[in-house]
Amino acid sequence: MNDRPDQPGLRPTTSEASVPSAPAERGPYRVVIVDDHAMFRTGVKAEIGRSVAVVGEAADADRAIAVILHTQPDVVLLDVHLPGGGGVEVIRKVHEKNPDQKFLALSVSDAAEDVIGVIRAGARGYVTKSISGSELIDAIRRVAEGDAVFSPRLAGFVLDAFSGSIDLATVDEDLDRLSQREREVLRLIARGYAYKEVAKELFISIKTVETHVSSVLRKLQLSNRHQLTRWATDRRLV
Repeated sequence: MNDRPDQPGLRPTTSEASVPSAPAERGPYRVVIVDDHAMFRTGVKAEIGRSVAVVGEAADADRAIAVILHTQPDVVLLDVHLPGGGGVEVIRKVHEKNPDQKFLALSVSDAAEDVIGVIRAGARGYVTKSISGSELIDAIRRVAEGDAVFSPRLAGFVLDAFSGSIDLATVDEDLDRLSQREREVLRLIARGYAYKEVAKELFISIKTVETHVSSVLRKLQLSNRHQLTRWATDRRLV
């Protein structure tokens, strides 16, 4: 008696198996963390490590670009301000090689020019470091699946930018005159920090703060600290 291959109770050999198997379940999303503070990276990995696969990390722009291009993660968690170049530069350099790479900005900064800058560069979302671990995991998933994700307050910046409420051309033109350090000093001064407090926050001398403030006022053609604060507030930089 000849048994048929499809008879109940018989298993086909490898060569006989022609029915396609069900697609495998999607594994954990692969993530690279880019931030210049090692303790922060460690904390993020502890928060999200059971739900996503952290496949790389970097502390500066050059290393970030190399790690991202090598690992090809689903999502890059990217700080805005980095040694060796900002998050915008990382996005642009990576997208030259891999235009499909997805970025989610994760930053302490909630300044409008930072939010708008990285979104214009190609990031899919922007959340602040006050986000909870579960919220961050959900944001990673959504960005990996093609959604755009923003912290509620930051979404307003993006909507205003597209609606024309913020003159992006003017903001970019003026800010392009300032160095990264001058922008940091500008934001802190506009938030009411004294020179001594700015120096402590940025780990520079008071004399250096004074030099940066003078340079900012000159480049923006402003006369005093009050005008500088109003200029930054009008552009939602604080």
